[in-house]
Amino acid sequence: MKVIILLGDGMSDEPNAELGGKTPLQVAKTPNMDKMARAGQVGLAQTVPEGMPPGSDVANLSVFGYDPRSCYTGRSPLEAISMGVPLGPDDVAFRLNLVTLRPHGGRLYMEDFSAGHIGSDESHQLIATLQAELGDSRFEFHPGVGYRHLMVWRGGQDAMDTTAPHDITGKQIVDYLPKGEGADALIYLMTSAQMLFKNHPVNRQRNDREQLEANSIWLWGQGRVPRLVPHVEKFGLSGAVISAVDLIRGIGRCAGLDVINVPGATGYIDTNYRGKAEAALAALADHDFVYVHVEAPDEASHGGNLQHKLQAIEDFDRLVVGTVLEGLDRFDDVRVLCCPDHPTPVRLMTHTSDPVPFIIYRPGRQAGNGATAYDESAAKGTGLVLEGKQLMERLTAA
Repeated sequence: MKVIILLGDGMSDEPNAELGGKTPLQVAKTPNMDKMARAGQVGLAQTVPEGMPPGSDVANLSVFGYDPRSCYTGRSPLEAISMGVPLGPDDVAFRLNLVTLRPHGGRLYMEDFSAGHIGSDESHQLIATLQAELGDSRFEFHPGVGYRHLMVWRGGQDAMDTTAPHDITGKQIVDYLPKGEGADALIYLMTSAQMLFKNHPVNRQRNDREQLEANSIWLWGQGRVPRLVPHVEKFGLSGAVISAVDLIRGIGRCAGLDVINVPGATGYIDTNYRGKAEAALAALADHDFVYVHVEAPDEASHGGNLQHKLQAIEDFDRLVVGTVLEGLDRFDDVRVLCCPDHPTPVRLMTHTSDPVPFIIYRPGRQAGNGATAYDESAAKGTGLVLEGKQLMERLTAA
């Protein structure tokens, strides 16, 4: 048995007035996902358990087959594991975004949660400055990819409330600064970073090129190291994960999966879609299970860019799903799951907890349950509803 999951992060959405009351999945050209929907089992999956935050961490844990209610400890520890940063039981990891803040009327607003999708070459210089000026025995700053980085607080606190920066685009930051025990330390680091970045050579060069400056850091998503039952013990499958995002690679490492790096995988609409699909097919030759994660639809949604989201969905269908389907005939007994992790409505520019449409497809078998296309409405119409963690169970059932 071979199992492959094709996940388009944040693909599902709500009816959009610009699209005549349809969702992006209903409007985008997705012939490959529609083909699977007609032949496979289509339904809705509740990937975010009630009362939990609708983050990619919680939702992807569900799709991997875990119950987030029993194993979730925070987003950033998963990213730390992916980056090879060791965490002790008393250490707390934080996601560190490089962001652009905009002053107006004596207040600061979140202009861009990604500092204009700053590249790794420039962002690493900024993180090096943070480590040189603010790093010590308690606080460590580790470079990641693009705007996504890591701060570790050795022996730190994790009970404060923090907010994801992509949830507050265009809003005043004062209402969303860290709150609770330990928050003062985080605010000090964020304020200090603003002073360090003000005349930084990277920002002077970006200003000269009329690009957004990375003029602050934003700390959020804290947590301590999690413990997951290895995937091979839970499902009896050797596996691998393919993603440009440290969070997803971190879940994979925690689950004992191999992490496969694909050149040109960026986590944005310019990612190497086909390369991911080809790497997945190659990995299936010596693994039982491959998890392919594509971030682009989610990033487009966070940016409020409807056209980029439509493009990302169509590219995912053509270059990832289509390429995989063309290559599956070399394997026997293949099971394919295609789904988002959570909805990310373009209008809201953030995640929601609504259930997501899924397809379970087995090539050569006609087991359709009434769906004629792949979208939110078609999935709801079948009446099939699962918990997120049940997707892997259904995929691997005889």
